[in-house]
Amino acid sequence: MTARRLGVGAALVAGELLPGDVEVTDDRVTRVGLPPAAGGRVAAPGYIDLQVNGFAGVDVMGADEDGLRHVDCALAQHGVTSWLPTLITASPAQVDRALGVLARHVGSAERAGARPLGVHLEGPFLSPRRLGTHPAEHRLDPDPDLVRRWRASGPVVAATVAPELPGALDLIRELSAGGVLVSLGHSDATAEQAHAGFDAGARTVTHLFNAMSPLHHRAPGLPGAALARPDVVVQLVIDGHHLHDDAVRVAWAAALGRIVMVTDATAAAGLEDGSYALAGVPVEVCGGAVRNRDGALAGSALSLDAAVRNAVALGADLADTLCAVTEAPARLLGRDDLGRLRPGGRADLVVLDDQARVVQTWVNGNPTETGRPVTRHSDDVPEERP
Repeated sequence: MTARRLGVGAALVAGELLPGDVEVTDDRVTRVGLPPAAGGRVAAPGYIDLQVNGFAGVDVMGADEDGLRHVDCALAQHGVTSWLPTLITASPAQVDRALGVLARHVGSAERAGARPLGVHLEGPFLSPRRLGTHPAEHRLDPDPDLVRRWRASGPVVAATVAPELPGALDLIRELSAGGVLVSLGHSDATAEQAHAGFDAGARTVTHLFNAMSPLHHRAPGLPGAALARPDVVVQLVIDGHHLHDDAVRVAWAAALGRIVMVTDATAAAGLEDGSYALAGVPVEVCGGAVRNRDGALAGSALSLDAAVRNAVALGADLADTLCAVTEAPARLLGRDDLGRLRPGGRADLVVLDDQARVVQTWVNGNPTETGRPVTRHSDDVPEERP
């Protein structure tokens, strides 16, 4: 066994930046609080992204296992050590195929880079009024038998549901009782309908403020209900496009300690402006914003390390920000083996410079130097939706 030090001056331990270096032996953290190294670097648990539709030229819906392995490696370049492959609304046949591929990939013992934790189904049980880029022809009202079939064929660990739909509350209860994390989103729910969804077992909200009923002082909708409840975690996409800066500050002030930052990344993430696809839907990236043909936002080109820097630039405390991409998502998933930097814990780690840029990512005790491009451009962008 060989002990190695990270060469940091502080580390995020139990939600606070503890002065001192960190020691790793094999695949475990063995000591924290050692004499600090010079240079201002900080260690944190590896980042966890709960909403990744694609990355670095690969679209999750249509990916093969080689493509998913490419995403694993590309995400690790940005500090992510665990992620949820996310499937938007599509035909049942598309979802069936994608779940089969993802089941093999999640279950594989041979991989490098970030670890896929299971599948997030972001649809198809969404409001027809708040679909965003989700194809309307594949939207459905809740269908428990379909969900049971999908859960039997793939590792579904999270699902986004609009609580106001017929049968939604029963579906939320069933999924929650089965250990699936239910998130309310793509919803036109009133505050009362949102509260009913949370009372049924939903515990979080998909990309707060986006694709949902608006916050109004006499009709607070889904955002108001989520922000008002101390038992609900809110997910934010902080890319400068999905949310106004002041909306981020309001959410941060109202829900500090129960914020999870996600990317909603598409195949365009990590690449240049241009043409891409989101589950077969053509999208264009211009100035870092991903939009469909109608000009609506369609996921993002964001990486989670950039989201961290964006939040800090808006005034968020670094320790609080790092908790929102490590401890908070791990806690939401019920994974006490992830998201924490502690002696005896798994050595999934990220090392940051004094500008919160990722300089090294450790997965299971194996360090990966970052800064090298990991790109794979999409070969084909369909002209029409399938």
